[in-house]
Amino acid sequence: MDPLLMISVLPVIILLGYIYLNDKNEREPLGLLLKAFFCGCLVAVLILLWSFIEGIIGIHLTEFAEDSAVLKSFFQAAIPEEGLKFLFLYWLIWNNKEFNEHFDGIVYAVFVSMGFACVENILYVFSGGFETGIVRAVLAVPGHFLFAVIMGYFFSRARFTPMHRGRLLWMAFPCPVLAHGLYDTLCFTMEMYGEMSGLSYVLSVLFIAFNVKLWQIGLKAIRNHCHICGAKIPKGEINCPCCKQLVEDLE
Repeated sequence: MDPLLMISVLPVIILLGYIYLNDKNEREPLGLLLKAFFCGCLVAVLILLWSFIEGIIGIHLTEFAEDSAVLKSFFQAAIPEEGLKFLFLYWLIWNNKEFNEHFDGIVYAVFVSMGFACVENILYVFSGGFETGIVRAVLAVPGHFLFAVIMGYFFSRARFTPMHRGRLLWMAFPCPVLAHGLYDTLCFTMEMYGEMSGLSYVLSVLFIAFNVKLWQIGLKAIRNHCHICGAKIPKGEINCPCCKQLVEDLE
């Protein structure tokens, strides 16, 4: 296998395997998971197609964001990318009978997001080379994984909490957008200050801290909540306080 292709797809495969193996109570059908993955690939294709069309017609709707790291991060990346992921996720599983446990929302959201990340990663790595692949394997691809965990968490909460469905479903969009936008803002700002000035050192520390916090949030959503009913499991408990499922069956 081509080394660039390998470094492009390997982190995606590892993270997909991780989330799939964590779904221990009732594994999702592979056919539906593949559909979710290819929906994510389609998101990347649609965004590329839109950029191509903008170039042909000479109209750039987000041109106003070019000179600002914050605006560029949100309007050219976070909002369109997470928005399309959310729409495909909703279309694919909201009314699907296989969406019957809280953890399912996280699983399907991750598969959609990893489809997008796979296409994006291949394009960046074949353009930037092996070093780009290493950096993106450590930062960008796990970033998309964690944005998806946040989206899937609120998506499932909305599906199985009728009383607060509207509020929780709404949170499934802006919360990952905020995480994605802040992540990209730090990336773009560090690019602006190329050489390691004092400010870029501070930004690097903030970037690392932000990634650590994202992982804490993501792993807490995966490990500290019941995969069946979504209830928070207190530390040391052997049963879910809501559905009484054995914690060891979920680990």
